[in-house]
Parts: sequence; C-alpha cells; structure tokens
Amino acid sequence: MNDKKEWLSRAECSALRGLAILGIMLHNYCHWLSVAVKENEYTFTIGNSRRLWYVLTHPDDLLPVHLVSYFGHYGVPVFLFLSGFGLVMKYERSGGDLPFVPFVKRQYVKLFRMMIAGLTAFLIVDAITPGSFTYHANHVLAQLTMTINLFDRPDRIIWPGPYWFFGLMIQLYIVWRLLIYRRHWGVMAALIAICWLLQAGCDPLGETLNRLRYNFVGGLLPFCAGVMLGRLTPPDMLGRMTRWHWLVVAAVAASLTLALCFGFQTWLWAPVAVLLTCVATIKALPATVCNVLEWVGGISAAMFVTHPMLRKIFIPISRHGDIYDGLALYIVTAVAVAWLFDRKIIRK
Repeated sequence: MNDKKEWLSRAECSALRGLAILGIMLHNYCHWLSVAVKENEYTFTIGNSRRLWYVLTHPDDLLPVHLVSYFGHYGVPVFLFLSGFGLVMKYERSGGDLPFVPFVKRQYVKLFRMMIAGLTAFLIVDAITPGSFTYHANHVLAQLTMTINLFDRPDRIIWPGPYWFFGLMIQLYIVWRLLIYRRHWGVMAALIAICWLLQAGCDPLGETLNRLRYNFVGGLLPFCAGVMLGRLTPPDMLGRMTRWHWLVVAAVAASLTLALCFGFQTWLWAPVAVLLTCVATIKALPATVCNVLEWVGGISAAMFVTHPMLRKIFIPISRHGDIYDGLALYIVTAVAVAWLFDRKIIRK
C-alpha cells in the first residue's frame, strides 16, 4: 500500500477513512453507555482522563468500550486532516483559477446530498422510537444550510449530534479558499496560533470553549496539518521505512497521545499525536487488514450519515445489560445499511 512518491497513497487515505469512521461510529454508540469512560471532545474534564487511566491500569472485559468511548471521536480530526490533504492534491497542484463562489457551492451541494439522505432516514426512525427529539423550524433550517454550529449551545440543538460535522466542513472550505489556498505556509501557522490562543484562554469547562470547538477554530489544527503535509516533498527515507519502523512510530505516538490527554493545554495539541498514530498504524498494518479498512473507507460517507439512526435502535439492548450483543448488532447493521445507502442513494 505504500507509495514512495507521496506521503500517502490513495489506498492509504481510504484505509485512514475506514479507521476514522469506525472510531466515530463506535464512539457515538459506546459513550452513550453509563458505564463507559466519557471523552474530552469539546470541553476538558480532567476526571474523564483520570478515569481512563484507572481502567487502563485495572482492565476488565469492558476495556474496548472504554477505549472507543474516550478516543473514538478523534476520527473527526483524521477526516479533517484527509480533507486538507485532499484539497492540496486536487486543487493546489493543478493549474488554473478556483473561483470562490463556484467552489463553495460545489462543496455545499456535495455535503448536502450526503446529509439529506441520512437525515431523512434518521427523522423517520426518531419519530417512531421512544425519546424523539423536539425540533424547531429555525434549527432545522440552520441544519440544512449548515449554519447551526453558529447558534448558542450547539450541543443541545444539533440532532443527530454527529451532523455538526457538516457545518464544520463548510466553514473550513471557506477558510481554506479565502485564506490558505496557495498562500505561504506562514498564513496557516498564524491561523493555528490564533485558534490555539482563543481556546487556551478559555475555561476548560466553559461554554465559550464548547462553541469554539463546534466551529472551525477547534478543527483548524488537523485540517492545516493535512494541507501542510500535502505541500511538503516526502524525504527519501520515507520509502525506506519498513512496517516495523512504522510500528515503533505508532507505539511512540500512541503513548504521546495518552500523555497529552492529562493537561488542558497539552490536550489542545493531542490531535497531532493522534494523526501520527493513525498514519503510522495504517502503514504498519498487514495488507489484508488495510484492504478491509480501505473497503470500509469507501463507504465511510454513507456510514457517517446512517449510523445515528441505527444507534438509536440498538442502544437499548446494551443499556439493558447486553452490552456486546447490542454493539455487535449495531456494527453489522451499520456496515450493511451503509453499503446499501452508498450504492443505492449517495452514488446515484
């Protein structure tokens, strides 16, 4: 799978998407379980990290649930990284102009087509299952226009919750085209510094930090990491690295990721260590495993938009005590439904 001419081959990018969507899908199920260790995603609670350390040092049969509950949301930075990397490959390396309005319109339509299919299915499931959400017209309109992230308390009004990603992506496309596209790397460095300072000065548990991280301020770091990597020329040593070299890199980066989770300021930089962990892992895995992840990556868009409705159907099984039974049913149906959506709806 290793392409010596590029940092990441197409197959490796697809495998990374597969790894990312599995993390997101499993996280969005497991963190709903009361027994699971909760994540630090939009705000930072040191108690969550301490509980993670406890389950790591006192492992039981629920350790996989704890791990994906705490770390699975980092699949989002992986997607942001791949988006930045892909924009460089597709647009910055080609000649010609890239008009702002047609570009943003094209990206919005692409995201909307993906979102509306899953949202429609979710609304039906949500209406006929217990605990249906109360929707307001302005919030529905904001979701359809991908501006809902800008509202107060986005965590209380975006439903299904993972759909905050659409508003985040359209913001990053706009920022990229206006401020980053074919500009000096110093512009990205300045933007990263500004976004870090805005977050670093916040209350770790405050609403300001929560809102910032629901918008491009919280996602710019991994996105720009992808842009920067796409612009850099791979060194000769990249092609000489073996699977075992990458395994060592993955182990060191994973240890660094864990260490960064125990302080608010270091936690803000944890996505960089996560990206290195995931990239090194993909390069270290056997081809058979990567082929499976590559296939999953091919249906990752469909899996992202459909898994929330399946979570709502199967989560009661796990909440009633049969944790792995419900999780197994959720995984099987999530893959099957995503495959059907991808073939019959999204790609039509």
